[in-house]
Amino acid sequence: MHPHHHAKSNPDKPAYIMAASGETVTYRQLDERSNQVAHALRAAGCQPGDTIALFAENSPRYFEICWGAQRAGLYYVAVSSRLTAPEVEYILTDSGAKLFITGESKRHVAEQVKAVTNLEHYWSIDGPVPGFIPLEAHRDAFPKTPIADETAGTDMLYSSGTTGRPKGIRPPLVPDTPIDQTNVLAQVLQAFSGAGEDSVYLSPAPLYHAAPLRYCMTFMKFGATLIIMEKFDAEALLGYIQKYKVTHMQMVPTMFVKLLKLPEDVRMKYDVSSLKWVVHAAAPCPVPVKEQMIAWWGPIIDEYYAGSEGNGMTWAKSPDWMTHKGTVGKAVYGEVKICDELGDEVPVGEEGQVYFAGTTPPNYHNSPDKNDAALNPKHKDWSSLGDVGKLDADGYLYLTDRKAFMIISGGVNIYPQETENVLITHPKVADVAVIGVPDEEFGESVKAVVQTMPGIAPSDELAAELMAFCRENLSKLKCPKSIDFDPELPRHPTGKLYKRLIRDRYWGKTGSRIV
Repeated sequence: MHPHHHAKSNPDKPAYIMAASGETVTYRQLDERSNQVAHALRAAGCQPGDTIALFAENSPRYFEICWGAQRAGLYYVAVSSRLTAPEVEYILTDSGAKLFITGESKRHVAEQVKAVTNLEHYWSIDGPVPGFIPLEAHRDAFPKTPIADETAGTDMLYSSGTTGRPKGIRPPLVPDTPIDQTNVLAQVLQAFSGAGEDSVYLSPAPLYHAAPLRYCMTFMKFGATLIIMEKFDAEALLGYIQKYKVTHMQMVPTMFVKLLKLPEDVRMKYDVSSLKWVVHAAAPCPVPVKEQMIAWWGPIIDEYYAGSEGNGMTWAKSPDWMTHKGTVGKAVYGEVKICDELGDEVPVGEEGQVYFAGTTPPNYHNSPDKNDAALNPKHKDWSSLGDVGKLDADGYLYLTDRKAFMIISGGVNIYPQETENVLITHPKVADVAVIGVPDEEFGESVKAVVQTMPGIAPSDELAAELMAFCRENLSKLKCPKSIDFDPELPRHPTGKLYKRLIRDRYWGKTGSRIV
């Protein structure tokens, strides 16, 4: 369960291929370079339990650094490449990073970060950055053999910050843990995906996000070959599936939507028959979207619900989902509990906050208040990611929305996800966010903010058409009272929507609790 084993058994096999550039890194090269990085980290004074940060776009150097840090017993913080200098500086300071690595494409932000921080070391990859030591040349001065004191490190990832400052998730490190020790994710993926050394895994998302990074690292533990897209493009993804005979893939629902909105002749000209297993998460998937994807690709699409916090997981195979449409599955790690605001369990079929029991609660770095807020008021070993949902009689979980996104209109709770799921199926809608906005009479009213498909102009007539479409499919309470248009919604590349940024336009100067 580690790339160094595959470097011995199959050294010339590609560990990963960069999809656009074609640059290939073999398991031997990955092993040697990660060893060199581990030596360089030790020479920089990084000891087990220390933290480093990586701020870069998808790069062939990404995994060499992560595996080097993993072999050195470090926390490696994968920082979103979309952040501004103050946001990056906050993460470096909060995580206690001793060393900052940036990609050349992020040099302008990185230079601003360096000017306001005082870390021990600054390195760069993929090109020069003033004031940063080029890692490729620096690394090559070190041995290709393992460091003497290898011990397993792990990622320290930050939440996307959709409702405020991002939270660092810092799992405990156990000294002298073997670097090839398995974990829950590897066990679950082996059980559900059937992955192994013959697998070809395509990653279409930014590597700084939890699922893409962890899934890629896990598939390298299996000895698979990875295809890493530098940037998601719907038609290009289909081309890579055909070219590399991709067998396994992890996606998010917005990618499904973009694939389905390609012209049918474009979708049908690519051979995707090599696919054996696709999994999605990160955001709820509208039922019609998933039905269309299963009709196209077959019953190979799994779904799971979990968080970067690692405090629980549910899973749904396609056949189970087809008989329980809309579910995110049954618990495979921990036990699901649905509770009211007092912390008591609610009857089957009733909505409440989703908790996981029987697992380790989240450990938010430097955030004892956030740790406490994640716990059930009455059962302090039950923890929540802040989502609302319900269980059916068969034990399948259905998510309603995030508690933070709930709209309260006239004292009635409205969860916007259902409205979004309807609007996204309209052929003229490319993306949509539904939020609560100030309403003098009801406190809040439902508003949809719509990004139209290319070539579709926003208009009052289109707004009326979309509102009528909602009324045909939803109760009046859930339908938007107004629709605004936005050229591009602020969506994270991994599929998460920054609703806070949209809501700020309407609530930012009112002091509302929603901001």
